[in-house]
Amino acid sequence: MREELKGGREPQHARCAWIAAVAAIAMAGLVPAWAAAQVLVVPGETAIDAADDATEVDAFETTTEVDSDLGVTDEMLTEQQLDEAQRRIEQAERDLEEAKRQMALAGRKLAPEPEPVPGTGVGLVSADGQAKKLQWSLNDDGTLYFRIATWLQIWSRAIQLNPGSEVLGDTNDWYEDILIRRARFLMFGQIFPRTFLLFHFGINNQTFRNARKPQIFVHDAWVEFQLSRNKALFLGGGLIYWNGISRQTNASTITLMSLDAPIMNWPLIELEDQFARQFGIYAKGKFGLFDYRVAVTRPFTPFDVDTPARATTGDPPTNLNPPIAAGATGNYRYTNAWAYAAYFMFQFLDEESNVLPYTVGTYLGAKKVFNWGLGGYAHPHGAQYVTDEATGASKAVPVLIGSTDLFLDHPFGGDDGGSVTWYGVYQYQSYGPNNLRLVGIANPATGTSSTTTLGTGNQYPMIGTGHSLYSEFGVMMPGHVAKNLKFQPYVNWQGSGFQALEEWMHHVGVGLNLFIHRHNAKVTIEYRNRPIFYNADNGGTVESRKGNSFIMQWHMFI
Repeated sequence: MREELKGGREPQHARCAWIAAVAAIAMAGLVPAWAAAQVLVVPGETAIDAADDATEVDAFETTTEVDSDLGVTDEMLTEQQLDEAQRRIEQAERDLEEAKRQMALAGRKLAPEPEPVPGTGVGLVSADGQAKKLQWSLNDDGTLYFRIATWLQIWSRAIQLNPGSEVLGDTNDWYEDILIRRARFLMFGQIFPRTFLLFHFGINNQTFRNARKPQIFVHDAWVEFQLSRNKALFLGGGLIYWNGISRQTNASTITLMSLDAPIMNWPLIELEDQFARQFGIYAKGKFGLFDYRVAVTRPFTPFDVDTPARATTGDPPTNLNPPIAAGATGNYRYTNAWAYAAYFMFQFLDEESNVLPYTVGTYLGAKKVFNWGLGGYAHPHGAQYVTDEATGASKAVPVLIGSTDLFLDHPFGGDDGGSVTWYGVYQYQSYGPNNLRLVGIANPATGTSSTTTLGTGNQYPMIGTGHSLYSEFGVMMPGHVAKNLKFQPYVNWQGSGFQALEEWMHHVGVGLNLFIHRHNAKVTIEYRNRPIFYNADNGGTVESRKGNSFIMQWHMFI
C-alpha cells in the first residue's frame, strides 16, 4: 500500500500512516512484554518466539484499522507527529531488548510450559535442535497426540563356555555368534483428555539356534486415566510394566548405561510374568519430591497349566501331583493368589517424568538427578519346596522381594562438560530354602558332557534366595570427537550371597559407550567375567573365573 511520487519519494500521508502503524504495533505488543518481565511473570521460549512473530505481521495491509485504533488520519499527521512516532518506535525497540535481557537474567517464562511429551527428552534432540520422533498431534496445542517408537539392538559376541558345554556337538572352549537382542515397537499417546494408552510388542534373543520367523508377542498393553487435576493420581490396568522392587525393575532398555540390565533386576522373568510384565491394576503419582507406583497383579502360571489334578488336602494343599523333584525348591504352579508390588522414590534434585513406566539409565548430562528408592514384591503361595524327599510332599511359601536403591546423574557443567552416573541397589529375595536360578542370556549350549559345573554355556547363578548387591558407575567424557561423537566408560558389578552356595557370586563388567547421536544411535563394547561353580555335590564352591565374554552392541532408536 506504499506508493511513491515521481523521483522515488513517498507522499507524506503514506509515510505518516506507515510509521504510525509500526509505532502502534510496537507499543501495543512489545511494551507489555517488557512490563511482564519487570514483575517476573514466567516467560517461555515459545511465548517469546510468538511475540517476535507478531511484530513481523505486514502492517501495511492493515493501515486503515491501525490508524483508526490510534485515532489519527492522514490529514492530522504533521512533521512533529512523525518525529514523535519515530521516537516511540525507537523506544519500543529499546524496551524489547531490555525485556529480552530481563527474561534471560530471570530464567523465567511468560507462561508455564506444558507437561513434556514422553519421548522428547534425553537422547531425542539432535545438534540442530530438531526432535527426531514419529509423532502426530491430534489437536491444535499438541496436548493430544499419538507416537510410534522403534528400536533395534544387535549383539556380536565371543563367549568362553562353561566346561563340558556343547553347541551342536562342538565342545570348543570359545563360541562366537551374532544375534538380535531386542527388536521392539512402541505405540502410545494421549488420545482423549485425561486418557492415555500404550501398546508395546516385539521379539528378543533370536540366535541361529532359535526357530526362524519368531513369533512377535505383546510386551505391554494398558490404558490409564488421570483422576486428579494435578499429578497426584493416575489409575490404569492391563498387561503392565509398572513394577515394584527397584528402579531397574522398571528400567528403560533404550537408555541403559551398561550394555544390558543385570537381569537380577527382573528376578521372576518368564516364571511369573511375560517378559517382566503381569496382568494388573496400578496407581501412580507425584507429591512434590515424592513419586510412587503401586500395583495389584495376577501372576502367570509358572509352568504348563495342563497338568494332572492335585491333591486338595491342606491349606495350601501338599502332596502335589505331579510333585516337584526331591530336594527341589521353585515356583508353585498351582498358586491362585494375587501379587502386590510397589516402588517409592524421593527425587531430591530435578523431577523425573513418570508419564511412561520406563526409568532412565543415564541422562548424559541432560538432568541433575539424585533419587532414593524403596520397593518390594509379595506373592502369597508363590513358591514351594520339598518337605519329605521320600514321599515328595511339599509346602507352599510366599515369594518375598525387597530393595532399596540410590541413583545419581549429574553434569560437570557447561554444554559439553560431561557428566557422571552412578546406581546402587541392595535386594533381598526369598523363594524358599536354597532356591537358586541359573541364567545365561541367549544361551547357545544344548547340553553338557559333564555334570561337574553348575550350568551350561554362559549360565551362572544369578537369582535365588539370599542377598544381592548391584552397582554401576560411568563417566561421560567432557568434549567430543569429530562432530558429535562422545564416549562414556563404565564399570558394573553384582555380588550375591545365595543360601544355596558356600561362596559369594561375583559378576563384573567393564565397558565403553560410543554415542554417535546420544541414545538414538550408539555402539557399546563390554568385557564380562562370570564365576563358574561346582555343582551342589561339591559344595557349590567357585571352580574358576574362566567365564569371560566380549560383546559388541549396535543400538538404534527413533
